[in-house]
Amino acid sequence: MSNMKHWPYPRWIAHRGAGKLAPENTMAAFRLGAAHGYRMFECDAKLSADGVVFLMHDASLERTTNGKGIGGDLPWHALSQLDAGGWHSRVFAGEPLPTLEALARFCLANRYLLNIEIKPTPGTEAATGDAVARLAAQLWQGAEVPPLLTSFKPDALAAAQTAAPELPRGLLMDTLWDGWLEKALNLDCVAVVANYALWDSATVARVHSAGLKCLSYTVNDDCAAQHLLALGTDGIITDRVDGFSPI
Repeated sequence: MSNMKHWPYPRWIAHRGAGKLAPENTMAAFRLGAAHGYRMFECDAKLSADGVVFLMHDASLERTTNGKGIGGDLPWHALSQLDAGGWHSRVFAGEPLPTLEALARFCLANRYLLNIEIKPTPGTEAATGDAVARLAAQLWQGAEVPPLLTSFKPDALAAAQTAAPELPRGLLMDTLWDGWLEKALNLDCVAVVANYALWDSATVARVHSAGLKCLSYTVNDDCAAQHLLALGTDGIITDRVDGFSPI
């Protein structure tokens, strides 16, 4: 069982590094989130065509880089040349796409914690889950607190479970689909990470009774945050790194 005897993660988690304040999933974003006092970050990880795990949310390159097409179709050398910051603002122009390894070294050197969302290019769910878990297990070997691996794709989590069963996992959900809790338990998850609007007292109680933690994304509203705290949820992923104190 990967279920932890204690929950080592802080309540507040910076979404994609620093929310909207910096270009998402770049090293500049994680540094800015850290400057706002955040000790844990969420990132999105996918595979290049030649098997390098890199950080990007979308399947396509257009929104967050100056590239075109599907990111996972390109080799890392080509991806590494792209500008992943200029779309956000001039001060971040030229910021590159990072590898998961680069972010791991930053987090480990500074004792920051990480939630790695496995974000496969469609059709590569198992391969991406396997690669992310193997690399994370290698990079965080011997670390006091491992990264939390999450995904909307059960196939990706199942591959991660097989590749590195010791790493904690969480099931991401945008709706309460049939059998979601059973699936989380079958995948030996330690947490359910849901759209914050899905949580109510009954659903929180179900998850806690099953021995899992309740996390929420993406919480940018004060009233929603207070409601989730009152429900007794365990983690809040936010873009508002300048608005919510992580302490």
